[in-house]
Amino acid sequence: MSSEASKEGKEKVTTAPAEEKPKRTFPPNHIFIGKKPVMNYAMSALIQLSQSGEIVLKARGMAISRAATVASIIINKFGANTYEIKNIKIDTEQVGSGEQVRNVSTMEITIVKKA
Repeated sequence: MSSEASKEGKEKVTTAPAEEKPKRTFPPNHIFIGKKPVMNYAMSALIQLSQSGEIVLKARGMAISRAATVASIIINKFGANTYEIKNIKIDTEQVGSGEQVRNVSTMEITIVKKA
């Protein structure tokens, strides 16, 4: 009897399929800087540089200083005069919707192998 009651008490819960957001596709040489330790990004960047010869470090908000540190580590410590900064792009983008729209600073640092 207890097994019948437990079977009756369980109901199947169905959930509606979640709305799928369009997937963003970025080139493999773009590295998005976030909250991980700086050396993780530096090692990832070195691996990408050895394969493609050019990378783009992208950061927003508080991670901008971390992106600058990663670029400095690649060029000065690991690079041994092998890599250089090709371009730095500083911009602002609006994040949020409605009344919660705010401006967030962004930075892209392009690093290439020296010729």
